[in-house]
Amino acid sequence: MKSNVESKWQERWKKSKIFHSNPDEREKLFLTVAYPYPSGAMHIGHGRTYTVPDVYARFKRMQGYNVLFPMGWHVTGAPVIGIARRIQRQDPWTLDIYKNIHKVPEEELKKFTNPEYIVEYFSSEYHQVMEKMGYSIDWRREFRTTDPAYKKFIEWQIRQLKSKGRVRRGAHPVKYCGECENPVGDHDLLEGEGVSINELTLLKFEIDGFYLVPATFRPETIYGATNLWLNPESNYVKVMADGEKWLISKEAYDNLSHQKNLEILEEVDPRPLIGRMVKNIVTGEEHPILPASFVDPEYGSGVVFSVPGHAPADYMALHDLKNNSELLKEYQLEEIVKNLQPINVITLKGYGKFPAQEIIEKMGIKNQKDPHLQEATNELYKQEHTRGVMSEHIPIYSGQKVSLIRETISSSLKGEKKASLMYDFAERPVICRCGNRCVVKIMEDQWFITYSDEEWKKNTRDTLEKMKIIPSEVRANFNYYIGWLHDWACSRRIGLGTRIPWDPQWIIEPLTDSTIYMSYYTIAPYLNKIDPDDLDDEFFSRVFLDEPGPVKVEEGLIKQIKDEFNYYYPLDWRLSAKDLIGNHLTFHIFHHTAIFPEDKRPQGIVVFGMGLLEGNKMSSSKGNVVLLEDALTRHGADVVRLFLMSSAEPWQDFDWREKEVKGTRRRLEWFVEFAKKVNTLHQESLLLKDVGNNSSIPLESFINKWMLGQLHLRIKDATEALEGFQTRKAVQDSLFLLKKDVDHYFHRIHSYQDDEKYQEEISQVLSLVLESWIRLLSPFTPYTCEELWEEYGGEGLVSEAPWPVYDPGFIDEKIQKAEEIIQDLVNDITEIKKIVGVDPEKIHIYLAPSWKWEVFDIAIEVGRPDIGRIIGQTIQKKLHDDKKEIAEFAQKISREITRVNYVGHLEEYKILSDARDYLQKVTEAEIVIHQDADYDPENKARNALPYKPAIFLE
Repeated sequence: MKSNVESKWQERWKKSKIFHSNPDEREKLFLTVAYPYPSGAMHIGHGRTYTVPDVYARFKRMQGYNVLFPMGWHVTGAPVIGIARRIQRQDPWTLDIYKNIHKVPEEELKKFTNPEYIVEYFSSEYHQVMEKMGYSIDWRREFRTTDPAYKKFIEWQIRQLKSKGRVRRGAHPVKYCGECENPVGDHDLLEGEGVSINELTLLKFEIDGFYLVPATFRPETIYGATNLWLNPESNYVKVMADGEKWLISKEAYDNLSHQKNLEILEEVDPRPLIGRMVKNIVTGEEHPILPASFVDPEYGSGVVFSVPGHAPADYMALHDLKNNSELLKEYQLEEIVKNLQPINVITLKGYGKFPAQEIIEKMGIKNQKDPHLQEATNELYKQEHTRGVMSEHIPIYSGQKVSLIRETISSSLKGEKKASLMYDFAERPVICRCGNRCVVKIMEDQWFITYSDEEWKKNTRDTLEKMKIIPSEVRANFNYYIGWLHDWACSRRIGLGTRIPWDPQWIIEPLTDSTIYMSYYTIAPYLNKIDPDDLDDEFFSRVFLDEPGPVKVEEGLIKQIKDEFNYYYPLDWRLSAKDLIGNHLTFHIFHHTAIFPEDKRPQGIVVFGMGLLEGNKMSSSKGNVVLLEDALTRHGADVVRLFLMSSAEPWQDFDWREKEVKGTRRRLEWFVEFAKKVNTLHQESLLLKDVGNNSSIPLESFINKWMLGQLHLRIKDATEALEGFQTRKAVQDSLFLLKKDVDHYFHRIHSYQDDEKYQEEISQVLSLVLESWIRLLSPFTPYTCEELWEEYGGEGLVSEAPWPVYDPGFIDEKIQKAEEIIQDLVNDITEIKKIVGVDPEKIHIYLAPSWKWEVFDIAIEVGRPDIGRIIGQTIQKKLHDDKKEIAEFAQKISREITRVNYVGHLEEYKILSDARDYLQKVTEAEIVIHQDADYDPENKARNALPYKPAIFLE
């Protein structure tokens, strides 16, 4: 669709205010989607996120609901501060991304040293792109999370939580960005969303008066250590830690220094340490230090201790080293390595002394590069933790379950100063939106939301139980995260946002100030006109909780505001990405449960999948994105919308493939041409507004009745799909399958569509199809449908037209079956022609005699393939004289009856005669239809069945 056409309808929608929602007598439908963090340009992944709710909003609006679909801008947080600093420093990577990926003009980029300008620039750009996409948003409710009124709302929210005991103070490990000088949540990350923080035990191995301190989450395996691994290619440093000297990697220092008071004493070359012995201060044993390139200097301390009896990776590493004569010779390790053997620590039912060796042999793993090695590791670690017991020879802990004594061992060793504590990410990298790599930091005097509270968890589960979750299988994820969540650091030192009212040195972090803002949308238009100083806690408590108390706002106005909130709340649907189940979406349920009464809590959640680009993960930081603005320029809004909705269901991952997008455009162009064709076939000027009133002409042709039946089947299926947010299925039904029906219809009527006798009926059918079809596609392709609706005489805006309603009166099983017979006949003839290799001049069609239909009736009545009863009743009713033929037929239909959709007797002769011209066209032969076998040189007629005529090619 041309941009001038799109802008025409944007203006028309804006002028008519059809997307403004105000309380009235209609049933309301309130849905929201996660408001964006505008620190960069919109890409096609955002396009899918915001098109799904728009399609649903348009659909429900056409169904007669009073739909509220609002939008705001989440500008809270620190990443934009880091971005501004990097631009101020003229950081090449950041400048390149904003110039070449986000396509910010040079003169605008100069202003990006101001973080508030960055979010102002991109939120304005988002607004413009969303309008170009045709989103039916009520823009009167737009806000930024730095607006004074919104800050007052968040102050009320956090005080509500604190008054209910849901906020506490303490120390806690958090994801931290050194560039932003701030803790970061998943919302603040470019990479590493959903990555957890693991608590690890640092075990001490002594050498020359200092310690190597490998990190582990399996401290019980210290009793099975055989050696330590160092990476000879990495940089190591000796540090002072709690009065002791430790050797750790340089990268580990960057992380650990945010958790402990460390002082670098000197840099250390690890190579001279290879082959030296260290003392295991738990067992007293000495172990060699061996070289290993697989040791990741970023993880833990950059030192690893080896347990080849119970760690598949260690077993394979030792195996590979023993076979690496060059490396053994370089470090003179031949004798040392030769004597190293696995040591048993854990007894696991179903395994021998060395489970690591057994699982490696069982899975056929040959070396460390085998992709199944990680799978073997995960499987064995899980089994040893859940089912393993400490072996009998292990002092103190023999016979005890691993799952019960792991923490005991760690605590005991730490108490004896034989171990220490550290935190690290479960996966790397974890990268802030500003581009900096994050670390784990212990934050002191931090404020936390107490998601660990068991009573709150129980109440939140009760809320979840009453909610609709789409897709249903992710309900288990919500239950898991409600149980899994611990206390959450809810404050930051630096960033944009709302300060904690009782401790203003802290700013409320982005995932905490975005949990109940859906309620803010309902009253946002009023708040823009009220002095923020008048928006105190008493105001919000009166509006949202109906609590009495003095307010600074005039009573008549506050009643109006309350009424609007009560009309729209609770929220019907919340839409967001699946990677936010573990935080934002679950917080959303927690906070509503804590603050709002039961009748104001959320009703449903729809979870989105992720976006791919030509099969690869989309990433702005890596330049692997297509900007939504570029896609709009290249293809137009309707093509983009249609592809995004048809490529996958919302909860599935979608893949933007340029070739397939072009295919989508061709289908939409076909639809426009179809409308022109219908208009041409119409005998008078086509007026869609009158089409519904001119449907009184009785339809005589089977194919015309079939076409309208198919239309109503597609309406039924598309409607059911959209009710469940199945946008892909809805597009399949409302465009692709209906197009297939229409294509078939045109094939069927080709021979007589110019015949005056049939023209009026065909024109009427096609007009009815077009009128419903435009309405059916309107939520997906609003610009195209508005243009066609106007061009061909629809009344008003199609966006306000009623949604097509399924009429079961148009569905006739016998008509559907009649067309099925014709298509099956065409397929059978085509198959026979291939087999015999001839192009016949005549094709004889033999119909089943009446007695076979009556035997079918008997078989249906019997209800199961009981051949004896079928034969007996047939003979008893004297339906046919030839008992042998009866037996053969009964035998045949006993196999067929369960596969046939039997709808009763059909006038096959009339059906096939009506389709004769079509059959002759597609088969390129004369069709002769026989009611009786008056001519049957090959004795084919005896093969005829109800719904399946016999065929003879001549």
